[in-house]
Amino acid sequence: MKQNNPQKCQLIMFSGKGGVGKTTSAAATALHHSSLGQRTLIISTDATPSLSHIFEIQNGQKPAKVRDALHVAELGVEEVREMWDRKFGKEVYAVFSAIVAIEYEDFVAFMTSLLPGLFDEFMVDYIRELGLSNKYDVIIWDTAPLGQTLTLLETPSMLKEHLRMAPRIYSRLKAGRDSREPIINIIRRWQKLSTENIAFLRNEVGFTLVTIPEALAVNQLEGVFCELDRYGIKVQQLIINNVVKAEGSAFLTSKAAQQKKYLDAIHDKYQNLTLVEVPLFPYEIKGLERLGEVAGKLFPEHATAI
Repeated sequence: MKQNNPQKCQLIMFSGKGGVGKTTSAAATALHHSSLGQRTLIISTDATPSLSHIFEIQNGQKPAKVRDALHVAELGVEEVREMWDRKFGKEVYAVFSAIVAIEYEDFVAFMTSLLPGLFDEFMVDYIRELGLSNKYDVIIWDTAPLGQTLTLLETPSMLKEHLRMAPRIYSRLKAGRDSREPIINIIRRWQKLSTENIAFLRNEVGFTLVTIPEALAVNQLEGVFCELDRYGIKVQQLIINNVVKAEGSAFLTSKAAQQKKYLDAIHDKYQNLTLVEVPLFPYEIKGLERLGEVAGKLFPEHATAI
């Protein structure tokens, strides 16, 4: 893996279909960067996060400290909703309540029906602000499984298109009794935010895709790359997990032979990317020591201090 400019916060987004080792790869990458003394945050926006299990931490703080220079944050749906409410809730309520009489608590509960993907938009904005905060040198973003990630990537463009038509609807409305700001100004501010978030995803986030050398996973890769290209996202690295390296039994020999054609296909088709093979380990990967072993395969040129 290549090292980027340490003067600017490096943001790396990990994605892949469920069960390919995406979170393990993200965690090992975070451990590696922290071992270099870089202030590292690994953040999960998966609805069923597993970082606490992988790092073996019970710390309820968010972000939780794993060790010096390494923190973990797992954001569930309710936490994202609360953060969104604190930052945008009153503004969006001002727009909505100008059209429909509704109590604020009811409005927040049904917020997802107002605009497409608003909470996903907030997650992108939240990660972007973390990157600009100067709190971290590296942010590792462990996303939801691939299908949900593609939806998240589409959200800023989808919201921007929705807002493109909004001024015609909202231009003559005022933002409620408690606000002197015209709704059109709020809409324009959201448009600017969506434009910034689209540029952030395309230009500031390094995208790492994780797969395994099996028929279904490999056959899906081409479609995934086409979808990402449609969003203007360029994959920088492809991690191939669970590669059989030892052949100490008939089963392993057979498995290695099966994998070879898929590995050859990946290396032939995606040779323009950084390709990293991670072996199949004979034990569960959790805890710093075993994550360090994975990091050693991802970054063979650097020893990862535990």
